[in-house]
Amino acid sequence: MKLGDMEVGRIGLGTNRLIKTPGNIALVKAAVAAGIQMIDTAHSYTGGQSEETIGEALSPIPETCVVVTKGGIGGAGRGRPEVLRAEIEQSLRRLRTERISLYYLHRVDPPTPLEESLAAIKEYRDRGKIRDVGVSEVDIAQIERARRVVPIAAVQNHYNLSERKYEAVIDYCSREGIVFVPFFPLRGSGGSALAAIAARHGATAAQITLAWLLRRSPAMLPIPGTLSLDHVKENLAALNIELSDAEFEALR
Repeated sequence: MKLGDMEVGRIGLGTNRLIKTPGNIALVKAAVAAGIQMIDTAHSYTGGQSEETIGEALSPIPETCVVVTKGGIGGAGRGRPEVLRAEIEQSLRRLRTERISLYYLHRVDPPTPLEESLAAIKEYRDRGKIRDVGVSEVDIAQIERARRVVPIAAVQNHYNLSERKYEAVIDYCSREGIVFVPFFPLRGSGGSALAAIAARHGATAAQITLAWLLRRSPAMLPIPGTLSLDHVKENLAALNIELSDAEFEALR
């Protein structure tokens, strides 16, 4: 699928539990070798160790790989322009890169107008330090406000089999050519229907869940988190599972 001007595979890797160990550095390298093209992290993850691990594993980041990070979470005032500028600088250093492929405003900060937060991120885009910009945990009205400040390439919201409040946002992203990245994609429950469909396909419940998400919208790009290379490969194999109309509706 297209993310900005770049083609990326439709299943990425979440790294919110990634700490800096030799094993995890090796895991990131192996995940990219296995076919992962999007790695999702944030300034806040594991106190910065997630970004540092990815930086050590991949520097220089391959042209075929999108490393995504975020800033502006953690309480009132974290979306102020000066806070975001400092976090972007630190993320650039931790990731050992001159340009961040995709940078999200991690949360809308109630005391700070969305436009002010995004204007700070746009400064870095204009300088070539950020290629594409995204927003997280937002509704359609907020996305449209954001797009008046800077082009929005991706939206990252909470969505899975059980959490469905952003259905309208997904449809909006599909129409507008914006990538929709569901976080916590595997936490939902599909009940007995999920188990039956997984057995029929000889697949795991997680693989069927990912296949369902991919079918839900052509804009969908899940980022299941794992610290296991076997799980990375299992997740990527979900790209080859095609659900029937009846199976899709049974889970929907």
